[in-house]
Amino acid sequence: MTILAYWGYYYYDATYLLVILGAILTMVASAGVNGTFRRYSRVRSTTGMTGAETARRILDRNGLYDVKVEHIRGNLTDHYDPRTKVVRLSDATYSATSVAAVGVAAHECGHAMQDSEGYEPLRLRSKMAPAANFGSRFGLPIFILGLLFGSNQVLMQIGIWVFLLAVLFQLVTLPVEFDASRRAMGFLTGYGVLSETEAEGSRKVLRAAAMTYVAAAAASILNLLRLILMARSRDRD
Repeated sequence: MTILAYWGYYYYDATYLLVILGAILTMVASAGVNGTFRRYSRVRSTTGMTGAETARRILDRNGLYDVKVEHIRGNLTDHYDPRTKVVRLSDATYSATSVAAVGVAAHECGHAMQDSEGYEPLRLRSKMAPAANFGSRFGLPIFILGLLFGSNQVLMQIGIWVFLLAVLFQLVTLPVEFDASRRAMGFLTGYGVLSETEAEGSRKVLRAAAMTYVAAAAASILNLLRLILMARSRDRD
């Protein structure tokens, strides 16, 4: 079989349906979080607190005075950086007063609290990050090399195990994100940022955001399953 034939086999065999399914799940989840955020970004909180003010109140109430709150460009690029101890809030969050914005800000503060407390899943995710990045970048290329070089089972198995690192990272991410959202909802109502009624909007935004991580994990698992099925198929051939 020629190299082009092997390349075509990798991209167009029947197991490609698993990749398509994973892509659909990811797109649906992404559309869901964007739509939900847009909907609740139009609902202003009665306190009028911005995302930045909300983050500062939560951090100060928990004694995290050393954690900074900064603005970062982009849409939903919000994140907490444990290396520099900074909560970074995007254009749609930093100065916005919507229930969506304060919900996202509180979620990132949830990660800051996890870091402060030494939350084990977060620590594990941080330790796994370099290996996961390696797995996501090189797992598939190594597997494809195995296909190109006469269905070399050694290379294909190495590719599978390397890609597994990225899958495990996605799975470890799930409890980290769900826990941060749980903390966020407690912050918002407990610290007087939102009423119980308003908090429902924030809850829906965070739930939709969590589904993007679930979809990403599912897509990674489906890709891993595809590699395993392909390796077994070539081994029988």
